[in-house]
Amino acid sequence: MFPKEFRYSPRNLKDLLTEMKDTSELMVDLAYSAMIYDDEDIAEEVLNLEDKMDTLDYHMKMAAMLTTRRVDEAEELLGVLKVAASSENIANAAGDIAKIVLMNMGIPMELKVALREAEETIVRATVAAESRMAGRTLGDLELDLETGMWVIAIRRNEDWIYDPDHETRLRQGDVLIARGHDEGVPLFFEMATTRKFIPREIEHNKIIKDLQHAVDIIVDMKNMSELSVGLAYSAILFDNEDIAYEVSALESEMDSMKYELQHWVLETAKHVEDVNMLRGILHLASASEAISDAAYGIADTVLRDIELHPIITLAVRNSEEVITRLQVEKCSPVVGKTFSELKLETETGLHVMAIKRAERWVYAPKGNTVVQAGDMLIARGSRIGEGVLIEMCECKLRQ
Repeated sequence: MFPKEFRYSPRNLKDLLTEMKDTSELMVDLAYSAMIYDDEDIAEEVLNLEDKMDTLDYHMKMAAMLTTRRVDEAEELLGVLKVAASSENIANAAGDIAKIVLMNMGIPMELKVALREAEETIVRATVAAESRMAGRTLGDLELDLETGMWVIAIRRNEDWIYDPDHETRLRQGDVLIARGHDEGVPLFFEMATTRKFIPREIEHNKIIKDLQHAVDIIVDMKNMSELSVGLAYSAILFDNEDIAYEVSALESEMDSMKYELQHWVLETAKHVEDVNMLRGILHLASASEAISDAAYGIADTVLRDIELHPIITLAVRNSEEVITRLQVEKCSPVVGKTFSELKLETETGLHVMAIKRAERWVYAPKGNTVVQAGDMLIARGSRIGEGVLIEMCECKLRQ
């Protein structure tokens, strides 16, 4: 296999950094889904995106070198290059998770089943010529209402559209990546492809004792690695050391969890006939921890007081998926309600990653979590949804 040849073409640093952020985050989502659902097609998409990230990284370094002429200019771009390198590391780790599927590494089915129960489904479907999706906008289709799925990305030939909005018009041949609940997958797939969805048969035989301990660790590692990435970008967007320290704490906890899981695998291997079935667990743990390490690399630019070039905050802010923080006031109508009652993801398209409550953080709040006055919400999602969330949470004027 010949090494890939890069050809330089002028690119804007901010646009490059934005695209690297969007691509790396999408890769993490797709990689975990490919592993959980044994989906080789989605795993291949991850590796294609990994190639794209290599190209973006090359253009980023070239653009940075051509931009600087003096020492002070080079110092200003240190933070930009550090964030870009960390995004590339996140992408590489996501690629490693995808290879678990493509290389048929051992992941016990009990683990996949547990992750499926805690995870919304991601599905990949190609728009057929005769599909009623072809030529229509996402706003016209109202897929979230009809199928319970929403499109998070579109691959159009070699180009990607991240977090498409209601005005995005679908074309024949578009490869759609959608997220939602299991029951919506057949409806969405058949609408896009005009073919009946055939779920994969699952053979589920419990053959490993005490697997639940490993399952609990890996579920936590997956959730924490994804949370680390979101919080890291939040830290640089808001230049907030408090959030950056939380990323650092998560990274330390991930290290401990990886070592605990390695110990479990070594102990369990003595009681398993084929140790290959445990190989994927070690690979998954290392890749998840690498994502957390890379996220800490992003947050570290804040902790080390490296000057944040305006390009960094502009790139994060201009990303298709925005990150926002919102203080809940006492008079807000959301106070006292649970996240299940509010249905924020459905109503706004935003996912609340964490809540700061007094001096304590609540990560990945569950449906029964009650919103309290003074809560600081850190959320990510569509740009349109940001305004809707603010409107939902703001104090209503007395009549």
